Amino acid sequence: MPQYDILHDTVKQALIKDGWAITHDPFTITFGLRQAFVDLGAEKMIAAEKEGQTIAVEVKSFVGVSAMTDLERAVGQYAIYKSWLARIDPERILYLAIDSEIFENLFQDISGQVLLEDYEIKIIVVDKEHEEILQWIS
Repeated sequence: MPQYDILHDTVKQALIKDGWAITHDPFTITFGLRQAFVDLGAEKMIAAEKEGQTIAVEVKSFVGVSAMTDLERAVGQYAIYKSWLARIDPERILYLAIDSEIFENLFQDISGQVLLEDYEIKIIVVDKEHEEILQWIS
């Protein structure tokens, strides 16, 4: 089993507050001979539809020695998970969950914005003190 990120419980509580039901903790992806663990799987029932929306959420706190190394690792994981999910669970949308400070420091700059655009990374920005979702970026 994977080790949880220090922001894991904060993101989980923020999703619950936002009306999501946590369905997997962690969400396991098996593809070919490989297995990966996305931090959370969640579902939200939509009143106008019979079936709910499903998401997978990879949580990253970027607390390593190098923000660049953490960024490389996060983008790489996101790319792998997105590729595999597209083939085995195409309705499930993958998000990268980060706190607001990381979003401002890494993804508001042009160097981070091009990664969001080029790799089509979807972001959940979380207020870690209040355990609330501040922004969904698609």
